[in-house]
Amino acid sequence: MTAFVVLIREETTNPADLDQYREKAPLARDGHAITPVAFYGTQEILEGPDFEGAAILRFPTMEEARAWYHSPAYETARQYRQKGSISRVFIIEGIDAGCSS
Repeated sequence: MTAFVVLIREETTNPADLDQYREKAPLARDGHAITPVAFYGTQEILEGPDFEGAAILRFPTMEEARAWYHSPAYETARQYRQKGSISRVFIIEGIDAGCSS
């Protein structure tokens, strides 16, 4: 079943570290079936606190999303995101196209 990784950047705390993340994170896509669905575009807050930006990445399965997140290449990039921002990241399972629930 499709899975989505949602990355929410609440606040930039160190722009230089975040620049390093932006440089290294794309390299972590190699070998993973990632489809960017939304990527730090225009946003409109309907409820809850404001945030700086968000990205949504689609993966074929939860397992593949976890494999990407825990891959050595993304672990290298992730440390810069964690040092450079206050963020929330989660994986959510999607629904199949034929689901009527």
